[in-house]
Amino acid sequence: MNFPLEITAEWDTEAGAWVATSDDVPGLVTEAETMEVLLARLRIMIPELLALNGMARQGDISFRLRSERLEQVRTV
Repeated sequence: MNFPLEITAEWDTEAGAWVATSDDVPGLVTEAETMEVLLARLRIMIPELLALNGMARQGDISFRLRSERLEQVRTV
């Protein structure tokens, strides 16, 4: 069975971008201003990085993207 790869995306307030990393995909670090652009980059980078690391998979590659964004609201 091909278990989904775990990808984490965290919002970097200073950079104004989502930053994605993964322990399942060695070398994966990418960022994008929107989640849609981030997903597009991941769809390209994941198979490429797996192949470069000798971890190529046959068929479809599933991944789970977990995102986290901490926000603060000031009260008056």
